[in-house]
Amino acid sequence: MYSGSGDGGSGTSMMDDFETLISTTDAELLKRVWRNEKGAPEILRYEAALVQRSREQIQLMEETVEDYTKNGVDPLTVSLYQMDLDRTMFLLRSYLRTRLQKIEKYVLHIQRSDELWNRLSKQEQRFAQRSAEDIQQHLEQSVLSKFPPGFNSHLKQSSCSEKDDMVPEPRPNLHVICRSKRDLGAFQLDDRGEDIIRIEADDLYALPYNSIKPLVENGQIDIV
Repeated sequence: MYSGSGDGGSGTSMMDDFETLISTTDAELLKRVWRNEKGAPEILRYEAALVQRSREQIQLMEETVEDYTKNGVDPLTVSLYQMDLDRTMFLLRSYLRTRLQKIEKYVLHIQRSDELWNRLSKQEQRFAQRSAEDIQQHLEQSVLSKFPPGFNSHLKQSSCSEKDDMVPEPRPNLHVICRSKRDLGAFQLDDRGEDIIRIEADDLYALPYNSIKPLVENGQIDIV
């Protein structure tokens, strides 16, 4: 009985380890950060190490497919490698494209915040700087130069405005569909302690982004 129990426990442990390994491969990590980026209203931290590893894997897969094709390897095997390659390229391109779209839309807002600015890669920061300059130049040449003094700012409606009320900003309270991999127990959605829910593993929730933002950032909750 002891021996049987030991084998069963070992098998369960090995299966858990295998599922954990599968869920944390770079392909799965890339899919996770891509979904989070697409679902979050604000721009998230640039995943530099993951992007670099994904690019290296793409290069390796391209070389493997080319080598297999030249050496007459079974077409089915080549097709499977090509499918993995295509999936990884799609995820990486879509992830980077989503970030650029957010930068274009909220560039002036991002520039005002050191926290948001530091979430960008060096290349994205250069892109953001050029985008901001292009926006300002276009508005000044096409519209603002024709307005009277006090109304010719691309940041404020007028000189009387106390803040930059012409700068588009993401909606932090936007509801997102999210899921947790494990039970998180009772979770407080607001600062008043009046809105509390219980977050359970694998259940889907529609929650305000600003209430779960820390959980998304530390990987406890994924946007789907």
